[in-house]
Amino acid sequence: MHFVVIGKDKADGQARKERRADHLEFVAGAQDGIVYAGPLLDEGRMIGSLFVFDLPSRDALDAHLARDPYFAPGMFETVEIYESRWMAPEREKGFLAEEARKMRAADA
Repeated sequence: MHFVVIGKDKADGQARKERRADHLEFVAGAQDGIVYAGPLLDEGRMIGSLFVFDLPSRDALDAHLARDPYFAPGMFETVEIYESRWMAPEREKGFLAEEARKMRAADA
């Protein structure tokens, strides 16, 4: 199951500065399940973080986040978590065309 996690920094960004080294060390040893992760940038300035996880359940995601120093209370102004589906790039050739065919059939 894929999850998208978006954490937006507090205005001063001080919590990011204080926890960044610990966060990077944590991620270096806990990369299983991370599809993509990186800072959100606004004109080159870090304003938050984006993570895409492939984990078996929401409980597994919550357990991962509970160990990450970035997700300790007080780090982010807001945290949004969404389930997602991998669509592109296609993992199997023809997947998107088949999805389009199913949508058209359902609308007919």
